[in-house]
Amino acid sequence: MNDGLIPKRYAKALYKLAVENGDSQEIYEQLKPLSRGFTGLDEIKRVLLNPYVAEADKGRVMMQLVGAKPGSSLDKFLLLVIRNNRAEFLRKIALAYVNLYRQEHDIAKVEITSATQLPPEQADAVVDIVRKQMPGTTLEVEQNLDPNLIGGFTVKVGDVLLDASVKNELNKLRFKLLS
Repeated sequence: MNDGLIPKRYAKALYKLAVENGDSQEIYEQLKPLSRGFTGLDEIKRVLLNPYVAEADKGRVMMQLVGAKPGSSLDKFLLLVIRNNRAEFLRKIALAYVNLYRQEHDIAKVEITSATQLPPEQADAVVDIVRKQMPGTTLEVEQNLDPNLIGGFTVKVGDVLLDASVKNELNKLRFKLLS
């Protein structure tokens, strides 16, 4: 079966369950960190895929990782995934759930990356420009630092990337000079 199909199916099932139980937003908040990835992911994967580790212990590891309460919808779902030997897909399931939740609630993730920390007024100005282009959409803003940009910034909204970095301008100049 397709690696993308399994996580999407599980994510849809979890979303449907969460909506029925009224805790879709809580689960969204709990799965966001897992969908981004985290340090120690490889060690946790080894534990989850180890056949000698009991299902209950695997479930406890995942509950602690995402902050799920015992007996919650997410707790039951995590145990189901582990019981069905789908633990290897947990990060992809979390990513699919987060994307589905954002799609259903008209939320756009805005990633602003700059070489140094942007002053709040500049970051707010960038967010205002994006907000004007996407009226009625809730924006989740994430600021990142990347010294390789040299200066300027990039803004990524979904699949669209605006690159106003010095690095990009230097690359454009280099290609012009080479052609």
